[in-house]
Amino acid sequence: MSGNDRTALVIGATGGVGGATAAALLKHGWRVRAMNRDPQGAARRTALSGLDWVGGDAMIPSDVMRAAEGASIVFHGANPPGYRNWKGLAVPMLDASLAAAKAVGARLILPGTVYNYGPGAGDVVAEDAPQMPQTRKGAIRVAMEKRIEDSGVPALIVRAGDFFAPSAGNNWFAQGLVTPGKPLRAVTYPGAHDVGHQWAYLPDLGETFARLIDRDSALPPFARFHFGGHWLVRGIEMAEAIRRVAGRPDLPVRALPWFALRLAAPFNETLREMLEMRYLWRRPLRLANDRLTAFLGAEPHTPLDEAVRATLTGLKIAF
Repeated sequence: MSGNDRTALVIGATGGVGGATAAALLKHGWRVRAMNRDPQGAARRTALSGLDWVGGDAMIPSDVMRAAEGASIVFHGANPPGYRNWKGLAVPMLDASLAAAKAVGARLILPGTVYNYGPGAGDVVAEDAPQMPQTRKGAIRVAMEKRIEDSGVPALIVRAGDFFAPSAGNNWFAQGLVTPGKPLRAVTYPGAHDVGHQWAYLPDLGETFARLIDRDSALPPFARFHFGGHWLVRGIEMAEAIRRVAGRPDLPVRALPWFALRLAAPFNETLREMLEMRYLWRRPLRLANDRLTAFLGAEPHTPLDEAVRATLTGLKIAF
């Protein structure tokens, strides 16, 4: 890409993966335009400087179209908050971004998930493996990717495991394992200790997106990659890393009370959506990143303890 078309629209820059990708794109010399319904408030809440904030609602196609003018990349990082109303929000927001990308001739970028793959996908999954979701979110995610592929709009999808990062957000680490802003008194672990689990450190994932975007001309029109991140053969290794970083080898590790979530789920949509994903804590599902490493040469990778330390510090957890 020439210097004149290195403008990226990031929808969801106040979120985890959107914010990490925006930060990485800025470091790579991109002009990053961030859309938010309250751009002034978003600018105050976001520590990242250098973003060009514009007003707009991801559900309103004309807003997205206006924000995308002159952009060669439309990063669609918008997600329904708290897992709520995926059916009513996820697809319409994607359609708005797709229409804008098509109108301005941009590539659409989508952060993907493991939700596409149900329990029958196998232990190690490549990008082209059959997608047989058994959850509502999984079915919606498959439909979203199919919508993108059928649109003919150039696209890049990178699927990743559970997120963790120095910024609080809608992720298992900050909402399930620890409590942001509180002293570290225990770690809660949602899964079976010896079942493997995959984590994506968001600064590494954001850098991966930036490196792939920089090589746009070498990408196929519809490009899909899997991000390896931190594959922990024994899932409990994440809790053990928190103990090591905190210097607290005797820190209690407690099981997540799934039964309590189930009791409360009828009255809380977020808990119902979390329960759908329980299978990912009961069996291993590893996204194989061979295609990504072959394309980039290596995947950006922060050592686990370093990433955990930065995350705990960023979440203002005293230890």
